[in-house]
Amino acid sequence: MTTVHEKTPHRLRRGIVIAAGSTVGVGAALLVVVLAAGGLFARADYLDPWEQSYADTFEDPRMQLVAQAVLAPSSHNEQPWKIELDGSGANAFSLFADSSRLTPEVDPLARQTMISQGTFLEYLRVAGAAAGYEVGIEMFPGGDYDEAALSSSMDERPVARVTLRVDSPAPSSDHAALFLSDTNRSPYSPTAVTSAQTDELESLVAAGGASLTVFRDDEDVSVIRAATVRGSVIEAGNAAVAAESAAVFRSNEYVKNEYRSGFAVEGQGTSGVAKYLLQGIATLLPGSNGSDAAATRDIALATDGAASTSAYAIVTTAENTRADQVEAGMLYASFALRARALGLVTQPVSQILEEHPAMELERASIHDAYAPEGATIQMLARLGTATVDYPPTMRRDANDLLGAE
Repeated sequence: MTTVHEKTPHRLRRGIVIAAGSTVGVGAALLVVVLAAGGLFARADYLDPWEQSYADTFEDPRMQLVAQAVLAPSSHNEQPWKIELDGSGANAFSLFADSSRLTPEVDPLARQTMISQGTFLEYLRVAGAAAGYEVGIEMFPGGDYDEAALSSSMDERPVARVTLRVDSPAPSSDHAALFLSDTNRSPYSPTAVTSAQTDELESLVAAGGASLTVFRDDEDVSVIRAATVRGSVIEAGNAAVAAESAAVFRSNEYVKNEYRSGFAVEGQGTSGVAKYLLQGIATLLPGSNGSDAAATRDIALATDGAASTSAYAIVTTAENTRADQVEAGMLYASFALRARALGLVTQPVSQILEEHPAMELERASIHDAYAPEGATIQMLARLGTATVDYPPTMRRDANDLLGAE
């Protein structure tokens, strides 16, 4: 005979099992909701350009090269490029800076935007050489910008006229590096950049006289390391700059496919299921990626990155014309590609070069130390060996760069 007292523990255990099962079920359902909100089941169209076969989907050789040049690094990953194909029958096109993609808070003089034109042109040149084209580049064929009406001038006057001439194909390790993620923000390994690697990187030259120097000695590294962290702290504390960055943060796969430019969680090195989880949280709880959280994260990334960095590269120009800025971008892109070919990775840490008022003292200080005789530091980057492979970031469809033909 079973007593009431004997039935009660059995019922209690069964109730606990049912409750636990329900909790697990609810938890699993919530996890699926979060992952789905992050875009787990969406196709990442924005990664198509990273496939080497992507360029082959275009018949026009100009667009085949443009399809590879879109992989170039750019300020805020805004990819501020417009293309106008020459309709005269010449194998040529014009490159314009896209004034709708300016970031005036962080880049009030549009210097970074012009450097981004240079990175595009260098990627184009490398892609052309591999495909069997000599890429001729004529800078500012329509004349210099009207700085008093910069945005409209950008729309009217091309940065460059590009002409393709048939040549012998010359595949290179630099071309292979085009298809590798261009920026790595992780802490770098203790493996030192070698003298041979330094010599090869410093041997890269730009047609207009931009120069690149790699700093590896302890004193210089210590000075630059501290300066880059201060720059990150200042930028993170600038509300206008933070708002501008937040405006181009893409919180999930659906938004990334819509815009295909700007920032995303990949910039923190996040990949796999963790990416969709973070994106889902950011989508369902937008406050989780608010300005305070972003500032704390950015400062931590900068501090950890600087602490592990034993080499920095600086790109300088004697003057600071628009052509100088473009040529500095070409040299930086050449440096970044060659670094990848040598087994190294890079990350721009150029916050202290920004021209907004909050950065004025830091900008002056780094120039006093590393830009003698009035030169301009155009780019500053970490250099080292990766501890983590960073995933590729969003890229626009090459067709979206087309303007009038």
